[in-house]
Amino acid sequence: MVRIRVLVVDDHRIFAESLAAALAAEPDVEVAAAGSGPAALRCLDRGAAEGRRFDVLLVDADLGAASMQGMRPPAVVPDGPAQEGLVDGISLVAGVRSGQPAVRTVVLAECDDPRRAALALQAGASGWVAKDCSLSRLLAVIRGVLRDETHLPPALLTGVLRELTAARKHRTESERLVESLTPREREVLRCMVAGLGRKAVAERLFLSPHTVRTHMQNVLGKLGVHSTLAAVALARRAGVGPVDLEAAS
Repeated sequence: MVRIRVLVVDDHRIFAESLAAALAAEPDVEVAAAGSGPAALRCLDRGAAEGRRFDVLLVDADLGAASMQGMRPPAVVPDGPAQEGLVDGISLVAGVRSGQPAVRTVVLAECDDPRRAALALQAGASGWVAKDCSLSRLLAVIRGVLRDETHLPPALLTGVLRELTAARKHRTESERLVESLTPREREVLRCMVAGLGRKAVAERLFLSPHTVRTHMQNVLGKLGVHSTLAAVALARRAGVGPVDLEAAS
């Protein structure tokens, strides 16, 4: 019998253990549980190293919410590696998608939220399921995503499609703005996406700090934004990745 390896990721211990126990009662399902994003990443890495990769990740949409009150959640970075510091559910989905693309992820949510469901799909999730759904429904979703199906509650479909359409429009506009940059300005923007400050950019590109400042100001002006953070967010929407910090400058 081919067994499906499932990892439940939820920082509410009772819920995680109860769900894991219910799933484990199925003869073809093997389950483990993790209480945080970093713990989940360690489980995934350990499973891969031992040749026992997980097939499906069930992730709490509000993972880490209790410890993040008053804080801004981590940004979703679809093309970035899974980092130890990622704690929220959607960022975890993005990290896993990047690091172990064969793992299917399903987000478990307390309520239907078209915007967050769309973000989850963009991050690489294969499904969005209510936490209070029946066990049979959840098992159907687990088996479905392994057949490359995408699962959403019917009531969410219209809202999610609207969100995805709007996101595509914003991406197209962002791409148009990025295309207006000169090659050097685009290179500076990639350094900004990588988190480099003015001095570091100057050293990497063999430019003076004054010249880099001018380039950064030009980038902000052409992109129509007023801060580095806004420029980085727009660059991400346009698909601009960070400069490779490991490569020789």
